[in-house]
Amino acid sequence: MTAIIDIEAELIPRAQARFPTAVVRDELDNNLLKELPTIQFEQIPGGSDDGLRLGRMLVDMNVYAASRAAAFDLARQVHHWLTGEIRGSASGTAVIGRADCIALPAIRPYENLALRRVGGTYQIYSHPVS
Repeated sequence: MTAIIDIEAELIPRAQARFPTAVVRDELDNNLLKELPTIQFEQIPGGSDDGLRLGRMLVDMNVYAASRAAAFDLARQVHHWLTGEIRGSASGTAVIGRADCIALPAIRPYENLALRRVGGTYQIYSHPVS
């Protein structure tokens, strides 16, 4: 059995349930200004596995909101959820063992000045459900 799972597909429905007033997605589209706040999860190159079942995925989390304060507030909530609440949670396909922050949420540039972006980077350890 492989340790490779679609971590974005695991995080998005869990985050949508936890943050029902936000749009949660993996890719942005042209309606972003009409869908604030938005939480975005993107797996980035890197990570590792133990050769058996345990995988370590690197994930960027970005929050888009109408103001800097709103973006930071939601990013703090998502950070707490990722590092403190999803540990040990399971879906029908994967178990998340732990999640660690490797780059704290901070302002990230974004070309549209009508919104603000705050993002952080996480390593998430998970394995497929047996």
